[in-house]
Amino acid sequence: MNANHAIKIEPFKVACSSCNLRELCLPVGLSKGDLDQLDALVATRRNVERGDTLFRTGDSFQSLYAVRTGFFKTCVSSEDGRDQVTGFQMAGELLGLDGISNDRHSCDAVALEDSQVCVIPYSQLEELSREFTDLQHQFHKIMSREIVRDHGVMLLLGSMRAEERLAAFLLNLTQRLQARGFSASALVLRMTREEIGSYLGLKLETVSRTFSKFQEDGLLEVKQRQIRIMDQPGLQKLVNSTTC
Repeated sequence: MNANHAIKIEPFKVACSSCNLRELCLPVGLSKGDLDQLDALVATRRNVERGDTLFRTGDSFQSLYAVRTGFFKTCVSSEDGRDQVTGFQMAGELLGLDGISNDRHSCDAVALEDSQVCVIPYSQLEELSREFTDLQHQFHKIMSREIVRDHGVMLLLGSMRAEERLAAFLLNLTQRLQARGFSASALVLRMTREEIGSYLGLKLETVSRTFSKFQEDGLLEVKQRQIRIMDQPGLQKLVNSTTC
């Protein structure tokens, strides 16, 4: 890890057994004894300030990171030097899976707000997974979920118009937030319009124009980054017109 990443490292005993994110992270289905061993594995939390990187493309892959608080984006640099956003990760989701295949990270992970992650050393996770089939099964489920999410993005980029892409993005975001106990209709966007456009394959002007249209049509109430979904069935209808 390069020193210029400006990541503050805090040794801190993470109690997975009492973490309110455990149902969304690794220890689902483990006994108390198994959880105690996982607690010993996850011995560090890291704070990542807004705008700082957790890891960069080419960094040696050592650990997975469970987002405890905050919000991240992952991105890669295109040939013309621009950043292409490949995903947004929130509390309860994993970062770092990209590094498993080549032992090096293939993207940058950037904090969109002050965040905290739990550090999971991968070599030790592999050892525990061989010992506890429940943990191995859960880890495979998490990897599968990431693959399914990637396929969903490919569908967005390949077959949907701008309005459909943004509607699907907002619905997915609110569903993920709702699973974490947040409102199903009100959210604060941690990412910029430009970052949303990069992720969805849309120009900034198109994203802004589509937000305005959604507000005019009564689908959303938009106040800068504060979004309130006024007509969820209406948004869903936009998405269903493509997926049916």
